[in-house]
Amino acid sequence: QVQLVESGGGLAQPGGSLRLSCAASGFTFSKYAMSWARQAPGKGLEWVSGIYSDGSDTYYADSVKGRFTISRDNAKNTLYLQMNSLKPEDAALYYCAKGPRERVSYDMDYWGKGTLVTVSS
Repeated sequence: QVQLVESGGGLAQPGGSLRLSCAASGFTFSKYAMSWARQAPGKGLEWVSGIYSDGSDTYYADSVKGRFTISRDNAKNTLYLQMNSLKPEDAALYYCAKGPRERVSYDMDYWGKGTLVTVSS
């Protein structure tokens, strides 16, 4: 069965960095686009970034563009999110999600359980 397990969350100071990882299993990772989404306390789910199945193209929400970088290692079945210049408003539960096709889209068919990012001084 499909499993997505996020890690790398924690406490960072404003202006700091964190790198999230998502270990995928139970499907052919290299054939599907992947995304990161987040949900801050009391707010709705926000799509953050997506990457094509082969890593050839990436997309970002305006709120993280220029600060976050999505990448993937298809040999390791792992998705990453490098988060730099963190802001307090980046604090959220971050989810890894699998798309249903090779190209990035907003519809996801599987989700991880999330990893918590806290940004505070």
